[in-house]
Amino acid sequence: MEAYAIAKGVRISPRKARLVIDLIRGKSVIEAHNILNNLNNDAARYTIKVLDSAVANAENNMGLKRENLIVSEAYANEGVVLKRMKFGSRGHVDPIKKRTSHITVKVKEK
Repeated sequence: MEAYAIAKGVRISPRKARLVIDLIRGKSVIEAHNILNNLNNDAARYTIKVLDSAVANAENNMGLKRENLIVSEAYANEGVVLKRMKFGSRGHVDPIKKRTSHITVKVKEK
């Protein structure tokens, strides 16, 4: 049995989010929580919320114990790109791409 949670439209680029998510894949939930608590970046803050939500889904909907859960899958896909423009020198315009992510965490029993 597998429970999951998804955070859509998170305002961080998927490339930065994947650096953090790669650290917790395959770990136990308690160990993953400790790893994310000790990281000092925005991707870790978003990922810890998604992890807590997936664990809550597993506990409440499926009756699983937190101690027996592992992170089976974790990934960050690319979301909507907000396109903005910045005026450059000599009258030309530079595009700015503000990237978003869809962060997914799946947990299952050992």
